Amino acid sequence: MIVALVWFIFCPIAGTMAYLITFEEYRRHFPDKRRAGREAFRAAIFAFGIFAVLGCITALVMPWLAR
Repeated sequence: MIVALVWFIFCPIAGTMAYLITFEEYRRHFPDKRRAGREAFRAAIFAFGIFAVLGCITALVMPWLAR
């Protein structure tokens, strides 16, 4: 239960932070802000996915380790 709570809190935060940080960096390198936003969105989805996979793995492994 606690793993799901942490997952629901940190996955969106990770995605949002990845977007903000990446957009700020890409905005300097790409003259088109639309492309910078698109690339930052891809980074945000990737970060969200990594945290989602790690949360699922943790949710599956923790009960096994608690035995």
